[in-house]
Amino acid sequence: MTERAGQIIIALVLAAGAAGVLTGCAKTDEGTGSVRATPHARTIPFELYTHCGIDEARIGSTYFEAETPLSDGSGNPPEGWGNPTQRGTMTLKSETEAVFTDDAGHEVKFRARPGATAVKHICA
Repeated sequence: MTERAGQIIIALVLAAGAAGVLTGCAKTDEGTGSVRATPHARTIPFELYTHCGIDEARIGSTYFEAETPLSDGSGNPPEGWGNPTQRGTMTLKSETEAVFTDDAGHEVKFRARPGATAVKHICA
């Protein structure tokens, strides 16, 4: 991938994130849209969508789900989390594992959902 193509992808991901889409930035295999395995973990700034609880994240075009979803029991993020988003970082451990952390001390482990092409549920 050329540097210019990478810049365009990052710009598109940032624009989608501003629109409230669950996205981050990750290298993808051209044509497949899946996150490519990297030899070392990669940490990126990430704005996690939390409005209906912490359950899913989209990194590039790969959909991930929280190993342990979090909510207040009423479909909102737990106390201490931002709403509708929480800023932090996402560390891509592999093509199937990611970890979100933030300055408040939150940590959520995510696993890729093989074959997923959309979020599991739309939050109102």
